Amino acid sequence: MGISRRNFFYNTVAATAVGLTATRAKANVCTMPTAERQASLTPQGVVDELMAGNARFVSGNMVNCDLAAQIRLTSEGQHPIAAIVGCIDSRVPPELVFDQNIGDIFTARVAGNFVNTDIIGSLEFACFVSGAKSIVVLGHTECGAVKGAVDQVELGNLTATLKNIEPAVAAAGPVAVRSSSDGEFVQRVADKNVAIAVQNILNSSEVLSGMVEAGELAIVGAMHDISTGKVTLM
Repeated sequence: MGISRRNFFYNTVAATAVGLTATRAKANVCTMPTAERQASLTPQGVVDELMAGNARFVSGNMVNCDLAAQIRLTSEGQHPIAAIVGCIDSRVPPELVFDQNIGDIFTARVAGNFVNTDIIGSLEFACFVSGAKSIVVLGHTECGAVKGAVDQVELGNLTATLKNIEPAVAAAGPVAVRSSSDGEFVQRVADKNVAIAVQNILNSSEVLSGMVEAGELAIVGAMHDISTGKVTLM
């Protein structure tokens, strides 16, 4: 008996739906933060994992993991794959942006995502001691700390904090009028700020630069677009 045009259409749609569901299910397998997973990844492989996670975040297809199981698994030890240096901005939580879970990443956050001795020391612990294979310095668009640095805001201890972004302001200039109302200039400063942080890590840590030279660690800069959620490597 022949197949009607309507039945052919419905059968095709059903088959496509099943295929998409299977593909999504395959992509949505929750990976646990084990020593085996950490050991199996190369530094570039870790960066690829993070970017794949961001693609899931942007598409709304994030992995649903058993967090209670991850708590139990990590209670006696941790094996993160990456360390993220990010801004304290409430719109840029690294675990969500990269679709990672408990035990997956170390996170150091400070207004303006710059690095200092304390943060670099923490990164040495994360990578040399605990085995993380990638460091991502994550800046973001419309950064309030960057805008404050551009405008030379003074407010209590924040004054000293924003001084850490001043090298990026200088590197992004010169401009006729130094103002956060100049969105293009603000973004140039944000980009320079990430690049400077990456270089400062390499310049200030023989431990981490040695790991990079040995092929044991990748250090990259990235920019998060708060309007889309997309992260772009720099």
